[in-house]
Amino acid sequence: MSMIKGIIFDYGGTIDTNGIHWGEFIWEQYRQAGMDITHEEFRNAYVHGERSLAKHPIIEPTDTFHTLLRKKIPLQFEYLAENSGSSMLTARKAEDIADMCYNKVKEIIAANRTIVEQLATEFPMVLVTNFYGNMPVVLEEFGLNNIFSSIVESSVVGIRKPDPALFALGVKALGMNANEIVVIGDSYRKDIYPASTLGCRTVWLKNVCWEEEAVLPNHAPTAMIDTLKKAPLEIKNIG
Repeated sequence: MSMIKGIIFDYGGTIDTNGIHWGEFIWEQYRQAGMDITHEEFRNAYVHGERSLAKHPIIEPTDTFHTLLRKKIPLQFEYLAENSGSSMLTARKAEDIADMCYNKVKEIIAANRTIVEQLATEFPMVLVTNFYGNMPVVLEEFGLNNIFSSIVESSVVGIRKPDPALFALGVKALGMNANEIVVIGDSYRKDIYPASTLGCRTVWLKNVCWEEEAVLPNHAPTAMIDTLKKAPLEIKNIG
């Protein structure tokens, strides 16, 4: 019988892209749009954009995810305009790619919502995420509000993954022993390892990674899956 009594969910890359790293997820939309840049140029632009978002309050607490994407993609385009020879870096193209990302995310979340709702009927759940301060708005936007008993968001509490302290706040919110909690996330370094150091069980949703992540023997994931729909069965199998 499973000893699991509660669940901590990651959001970005887990619920919204089904284990595809957000950088690679956006890159696929660049490819679909026929952008004339290299993967390396894109990766540099993506990192630049994420650092800009972390340093500056560009995302407002009231921003929807659609608005967030329409702010995120232009940051990448600004970098590419200075560091690539692309002839396609127009404001309209940035909006098109943002909209493509958004529509794809809606499809994925529509499929994953049933899984998350199913788990919520069996376990109390907390969301622990590196995000921009607008997580409640995004959850409502996608019909995921009222599922999690608490939201631990990096921009709100001032702690970011991979700091285990962020997950410690999730454990505290659930009010359980760490070994009674399973953490589901798409990153070994940011989710699985830090949660494991606290004594949590872990399910690594490993699909398309940004880079290969070395697994430490003493902190291996309790289970691995390649799609979120496998999570309920794996959780039941964790003893």
